[in-house]
Amino acid sequence: MKTLKLSVGVLALIVLSACAQMNASLIAPTGIANNDHEALVNYYETVADEARSNLQKNKRILEAYEARPYYYGRRGLDLQSHTSANIRAHEKTLQKSLRFAEIHRRMATKQSSDPISKAKVKPGL
Repeated sequence: MKTLKLSVGVLALIVLSACAQMNASLIAPTGIANNDHEALVNYYETVADEARSNLQKNKRILEAYEARPYYYGRRGLDLQSHTSANIRAHEKTLQKSLRFAEIHRRMATKQSSDPISKAKVKPGL
């Protein structure tokens, strides 16, 4: 009986861990090679632009909540705090993506000025 409970528990844990959501990360974009720094700069700048637009949109929403809290009733405070949390998350994403874009921009300029990367490879060798 104990082994049955243990095996069911382990099986449930395996199923739950397999079905868990994987968190999308800024650090590891998919489909871009690690040494393609120019593409990574473009990726992080795109992420920063999206975060900036979402940040502005959420700031406008928060201003509307604060200007007329009586429109939203009891849920108004929940909506304000939720929007404030979204603003903090978008600010954090914006800062990280701009920092990563700057890092990869430096790496791209270093890579383009590196004499090894300018060496020509003879085909057939």
